[in-house]
Amino acid sequence: MAKQAQVPDIRSKQGQRFAWSYLLAILTAGLAGGQTTILDIADWAQQHAAELIAQLQPKCPRIPSAATLRRVLRDADAATVEQQVAEHNQALDADDGTAGSVRALNGQMLRGQSVDGKDVRGVRAHGNPIFLVSLVRHQSAYVLGQAVVDEKTNEITAVPALLAGRDLSGTVTSMDALVTQWAVARQILDQNGHYLMVVKKNQLNLYRAIELLFQTPPVPARAGELLVYEYHGRKEHGRLERRTLESSIALNSYLDWPGVAQVLRRTCRRVSVSTGLIESATTYGITSLPRDLAGPKLIEYFWRGHWTIENRLHYVRDETLGEDRCQIHTGTTPQVLATLRNGILTLLRYHGWSNIAEANRRYAASPQKALQLLGGFTT
Repeated sequence: MAKQAQVPDIRSKQGQRFAWSYLLAILTAGLAGGQTTILDIADWAQQHAAELIAQLQPKCPRIPSAATLRRVLRDADAATVEQQVAEHNQALDADDGTAGSVRALNGQMLRGQSVDGKDVRGVRAHGNPIFLVSLVRHQSAYVLGQAVVDEKTNEITAVPALLAGRDLSGTVTSMDALVTQWAVARQILDQNGHYLMVVKKNQLNLYRAIELLFQTPPVPARAGELLVYEYHGRKEHGRLERRTLESSIALNSYLDWPGVAQVLRRTCRRVSVSTGLIESATTYGITSLPRDLAGPKLIEYFWRGHWTIENRLHYVRDETLGEDRCQIHTGTTPQVLATLRNGILTLLRYHGWSNIAEANRRYAASPQKALQLLGGFTT
């Protein structure tokens, strides 16, 4: 994790009992051990008081109360915490260097990353909605950045700020339909990256043009204008699945969209082995990846990679780390907690943990190992 000294202590000097670094160590070690609430962290710390005090050697050899830990989260500067955790995660991602990578048709290495938002539902129940947008590496689920969405706006305004200033060379940024915006596409290209965007009816003219092309393709089509990739698989719960991705360059000179290189139709057909019930879904997309970099097989790789953000980050934060069940809702505390969870998950993934619940159990049982994972603290 980021060095504790980099998260400034804005408390009044008067009456301080515990060092700021000591309090941060207790909080982050508790989160690494899978504690989902401040009360859980405080109880866990009391149960392991002797080991924590021996490892951290605080000037005041006591375990802080839950109320004290709440004040730490309340007083921490959310923007600084976001920045420090993001920088730490980006360093791990750079050191890894291979997660989400694939070799393009011309030999260039490309890395996928997803943009998507998440509602912190436990907070919404108290009338203080918080919506967070993250940039996440495909495959590894390293969280490269996170931004809070102003309650009067939506992801469309938050995503440009999240991407601003980044060198996107060698990356493919995938996103769902809400963020499929002309300005976002232009920004990604200006920052030397590529995009893969889902197209729905919020971009009605674009949607209708792509839909019409694939429903009634030009006849005769030029050689190589339409390419198709199809694969089959067997999913859990006894379902057979067939996915088909079609890409076309027929609209490149027609669409007024920045950098359009291919338009896409992706069809998923599932058959229940036991009942014979058939389900089918069709989704349209657009990408700046030209044919010399990516055909439909490679685009399908990035399309599937987009769901890393849901399956390996948002779901784990909710179900394993209990984010949606956490009722802490005052000030920026929910955002700070979400950011720390991002940092913990990225660190665990970097150290090879695929089963986060198992990792939590290990570090809950051994505060010493939890502190070692976090890089050590000086109090």
